Amino acid sequence: MSPGPRPALATVEELQARIDEVNPLIDAVCTPNPAALTEAARLDTERDDGRIRGPLHGMAVLVKDNIDTADLPTTAGSLVLADQPPPPHDAPLVRRLREAGCVILGKTNLSEWANFRGSASSSGWSGYGGLTRNPYALNRSAGGSSSGSGSAVAAGLADLAVGTETNGSIVCPAALNGVVGLKPTVGLVPQQGIVPISHSQDTAGPMTRTVSQAAALLTVLTGSSTDYLENCRGEDLSGVRIGVPRGPLWGYSRGLDRVTEEALELLSRCGATLVDHLSLPTPGSDEDQLNVLCHELKVDLAAYLATRKDGGPRTLADLIAFNQEHADVELRWFGQELFERAETTEGLDSPVYVAARLAALRAGRDGIDNLLAENQLDALAMPSYSPAWTIDLINGDHVLGSSSSHAALAGYPLISVPSGLVEGLPVGITFSGTGRSDATLIRLAHAFETARIKAHGPFPTPEFRQWV
Repeated sequence: MSPGPRPALATVEELQARIDEVNPLIDAVCTPNPAALTEAARLDTERDDGRIRGPLHGMAVLVKDNIDTADLPTTAGSLVLADQPPPPHDAPLVRRLREAGCVILGKTNLSEWANFRGSASSSGWSGYGGLTRNPYALNRSAGGSSSGSGSAVAAGLADLAVGTETNGSIVCPAALNGVVGLKPTVGLVPQQGIVPISHSQDTAGPMTRTVSQAAALLTVLTGSSTDYLENCRGEDLSGVRIGVPRGPLWGYSRGLDRVTEEALELLSRCGATLVDHLSLPTPGSDEDQLNVLCHELKVDLAAYLATRKDGGPRTLADLIAFNQEHADVELRWFGQELFERAETTEGLDSPVYVAARLAALRAGRDGIDNLLAENQLDALAMPSYSPAWTIDLINGDHVLGSSSSHAALAGYPLISVPSGLVEGLPVGITFSGTGRSDATLIRLAHAFETARIKAHGPFPTPEFRQWV
């Protein structure tokens, strides 16, 4: 007879000890939950009484610090919110986690304001949480903006974490830290109670050790009757057609390209038909993308701040003024020119916004959907992100390339899965598809993960060393 589920209390005690030991090296968890042991004991009592809430009953989850928790601070990494009371209510997704029997272990650090304050930012830094580091290479980036969630899962501080993404903020730290990151279709997970950038692009999503864990967590986050875990069916991908768009998503990292070629070979062995040497159009103009984000930020952030019943800041102008008053900390490493640009925008009825939003939507959706339709494809596969770059607080990030922009503009799903190592640094492969193709992407990602482990063994654990 197999042993029953491990008691939640023992799990939380072990994870808290792990956080005490490892977190000082990586600063992934910015706010531990002092009530976690009490919550775990209560859930164990429920289990003993035969009341099991679901497959995640008693599981510990870390939540990114831009997602509202009524019992813990929600700061978006900024000192302006650090001294404010916690939000009056849990975000709907947090309420769903609790209802499913999850223990909120704590909050994870992020790139301040989800990496949309200044263009020379360093991923993983915030005035509140400090600098999150990559456990595979402490002098290299953990990616952003869900830096703490990715670093924490890689470091064994929890198997489950929740991140958020506007453009790459889940799949980037997932790839750099060697974990699974699933950005759902926008709207599948409720946006309420998340400190926003853009209502047209923002979504929360799972960051986990395995694809099956991501699927189980997505089922809870969506609050729907869909059981995404049913799509984790093994390796067989017979009858599945996967497109490989070479341009403009390859060629910026020789090591990453090599590992991705090996990943494609594994997919082929699983029975998938690969339609190679395709190309996606460039994902619209940078100016259109910035116009969309800046216009939506000003409006959406004011709406969010109005929900905080704490006498704190109410507008983007309030945040800009606070940063100027506390420039020695908040503006030490980079500025707030994106905030300042957003402050000059004139609302969502502005012709500039309407035109930019339409152009961005077409660039994302037409690019993906046309490629899928023309080649009768189920999904696309591509390199995720360049290997982790050296942390440079003075000059900011050095990102060579990525896979997230088309899906970001479209509001479509992505999943990044560890594919291998480049000189000891994790890299990933990304699966992309049309809107509401989350279940298909989970199936492909799980098949690939299963095949990769069979061929190469479990993904190596981090050693918390400097990389030279």
